[in-house]
Amino acid sequence: MNQGILSAIGHTPLIRLEKVFRENHFNLFAKLEGFNPGGSTKDRPAINIIRQGLRDGEITDRTTIIESSSGNMGIGLAQACSYLGLRFICVVDPKTTRQNIRLLETYGAEVDMVLTEELNGRDYLQARIDRVRELKNSIEHSFWPNQYANEANSEAHHQTMHEIAAELDGKVDYLFCATSTCGTIRGCVEYIRNHDLRTRIYAVDAVGSVIFGSRKAKRLIPGHGAAVTPRLFQDDLADKAIHITDLECVIGCRRLVGTEGILAGGSSGAVLMAAEQLRGELRSGSNCVVIFPDRGERYLDTIYSNEWVTEHFGDVAELWENPDEALAASFN
Repeated sequence: MNQGILSAIGHTPLIRLEKVFRENHFNLFAKLEGFNPGGSTKDRPAINIIRQGLRDGEITDRTTIIESSSGNMGIGLAQACSYLGLRFICVVDPKTTRQNIRLLETYGAEVDMVLTEELNGRDYLQARIDRVRELKNSIEHSFWPNQYANEANSEAHHQTMHEIAAELDGKVDYLFCATSTCGTIRGCVEYIRNHDLRTRIYAVDAVGSVIFGSRKAKRLIPGHGAAVTPRLFQDDLADKAIHITDLECVIGCRRLVGTEGILAGGSSGAVLMAAEQLRGELRSGSNCVVIFPDRGERYLDTIYSNEWVTEHFGDVAELWENPDEALAASFN
C-alpha cells in the first residue's frame, strides 16, 4: 500500500493533443506534470534530494532545509518538509507571486524575502543564493538542496523520461523541454542516452535567459530560463535550443486552455510555442512529446489576466479570442 502524499509523486498522465494544432502530420503528446500533488514537476527533485539527504545522514529530524525558489521548487520542498516534519526556509524575492507565498506559508514554510534595496548590483537569483548561504552559515544543522547544482535534481527525471518511453514503447522521436535549473532536461537526456533512444531533444529557453546564449534581459515568467547558467547545464544537452518570448508564453497558455481545455503554467506555453515553430521539421507520423511543467492556477493574476497582459504588452486583449492573430499583430 502507498504511504502518504509523497507516494503520489510521479506517474503523471501522458495525453495526446488533438486540437491545438490544425491538420497535424505528427503525433503530439503532452506529459502533464501539474498532476503531481504539489502541482509541478519540481515535486520529483524535491523529494529525491530530501531522500538522498536522509540516506546520507545530511538530513535528520533536527535539520533546517533552506532553498532559493521563485515558486515550484519551494512548494515541492514545503510539501515534503511538511509531511516529514522538517523546518523549511524558502528564500524568495519581490517577483514571487502572492499566491505562491501563500502556498508556501500554508505548508508551514518560513518565507525570507530578498528586497530590491538589498541587491547592490546583483540580480534577484544571485541575491537569493547569497541569502541562502548566509542563513546556512548561521543556522546549525541546516541543509541546502541547491537545486541548481545537485545531481539528485536531474536524476529524479530519469523516472520522468522512463514513464514517457514506457507509454510510447520507446518510440519518442522528439522531446521539447523547458529549461531553468536544467534538471528536467538533463535527467531526460541522460535516460535517453543510457537507453539508446533515437530522440531529438529541443531545449526551450527564454528570450533574456543566459542558459543557451541569449543576452540577459528582463523576464516576466517565473521558472522559464535563468539569469545565470546553472551548474547542471552541459553543452551537449540539446540538439537545438529555441528561445521563446514572454508574450509567446502567454499565447501558448491561452491557446492550450482554449483548444484542449488544459490550464497550464507559463513554461508550458513556451514549450507549446517552440513545437509550433519547429512543426515543419518534424517527420510525418512521428511521436513528439512536450513536457508541461505545472498547472495554470498559479498564473491567474498574470498570464490569464487581461489587465496584467495589457500592462506588460499593450492592448492585446484579443488574445482571449484569437491568440494567433494577436501574436502576429504584436510583431508588426
